[in-house]
Amino acid sequence: DTPFLVNSLIFSVSGVKLFLTSDKIDGLSMHKHTGTVFRGTLLVAGTTIGGGMLAMPVSTAAAGFIPSALIYILCWAVMVCTGLLFLEVCLWMEGETNIVSMAERTLGRTGKYFAWGLYLFLFYCLTLAYVVGGGNFVSDTSGGVISDWLGSTLFIAVFGGLVWSGARTVGRLNVPLIVGLAGAYFGFVILGFDDVKVSLLHRTDWTAGVKALPIVFISFGFQGLVPTLTRYMAYDRRRTQAAILWGSFIALVTFLVWQGLILGIVPLEGPGGLLEAQAAGYTAVRPLKQFIANPYVYVVGQYFAFFALTTSFLGVTLGLLDFLADGLHVKKTPKGRFLLCLLIFLPPLLVAQVHPRIFLNALDLAGGYGVALLLGLLPIFMIWSGRYRQKIEGVRVLGGGKPLLLVLAAFIIFEVVLQVMKTWQLLSM
Repeated sequence: DTPFLVNSLIFSVSGVKLFLTSDKIDGLSMHKHTGTVFRGTLLVAGTTIGGGMLAMPVSTAAAGFIPSALIYILCWAVMVCTGLLFLEVCLWMEGETNIVSMAERTLGRTGKYFAWGLYLFLFYCLTLAYVVGGGNFVSDTSGGVISDWLGSTLFIAVFGGLVWSGARTVGRLNVPLIVGLAGAYFGFVILGFDDVKVSLLHRTDWTAGVKALPIVFISFGFQGLVPTLTRYMAYDRRRTQAAILWGSFIALVTFLVWQGLILGIVPLEGPGGLLEAQAAGYTAVRPLKQFIANPYVYVVGQYFAFFALTTSFLGVTLGLLDFLADGLHVKKTPKGRFLLCLLIFLPPLLVAQVHPRIFLNALDLAGGYGVALLLGLLPIFMIWSGRYRQKIEGVRVLGGGKPLLLVLAAFIIFEVVLQVMKTWQLLSM
């Protein structure tokens, strides 16, 4: 198997698409330095586009298309900035780097433990969300014959077995899954366009848009890819910077088109509407069935949901397996991987049994705390410490100095405070 996660995993909190690259997997040799801007762009785009897409239209539905689109653009801009901050730290530390080692280098042992704790929190929240979403998919495709919890169990039994098999098995399956994801997305766009009602896109509620920030945050979480991408691009600042900008921009356009289709097809209120789906914890695909003239649109949407959930599930859980193997010093023998899989899958499965509709809430927690703190606030702290406390010399990848860092930090802290308030409301119910 491949080395520890944070040295070799091309990781995304919204969905890992191209991951766990050793020198022999998928041609991404870190020693030959063959990375191009085009390939790097595809890595960033493919990493960003994942399971978070299934939650965004439902979570932002009450805001309407224009407010939610502006929230998307704002979060994209903030997350691009933090991605560039990660790139600057990577350029300070040429060699095998990862977010944990970067945090220790710039923030000491406190930063190291902060990053480790957030990694675990984020990975388990994402695993829970994808286990629940996968279970809901199995239940829906069975026509309700299979319960959501049994669906989650079956989903883990099939795809958890692939995780147990290791990175090479998952790597072989990755290509057809990505092709299926892209094909289903474009098929949905083409078939669903005729069902869009422009009048449904006119409503605006800016307050509701702000409340959806955590879900949008997690959907733009590509920054864990940056250390590996930087090595892949031979530490070329301009090429890596271009790949981050173009790849994340492709994801932004993809999200905006998806948002327009869902909000233009499914009404906000009424039976089967988006508010009802949000209250029930459904993905954006489930409400489509009641509001489309062409039944193939719903089928293609279901396929898209399957590919998005599966690729995200495989990447996140494979990463968590490597993370736990390294942290707990467990050898990745068949028996060792089995024990690690129990640690990975049993807690989410037990939670899914009690809360079979926690998909949206799990992503909300992952985005509101894990992504915001680990991929948003942490790089700001690292840059502040490196530039102004340790006086590390190097190229400034992101300009703006202290004022920009303070603005970015204020925005992310606002989002975290918002998530604390939402969590308190949830616990009070």
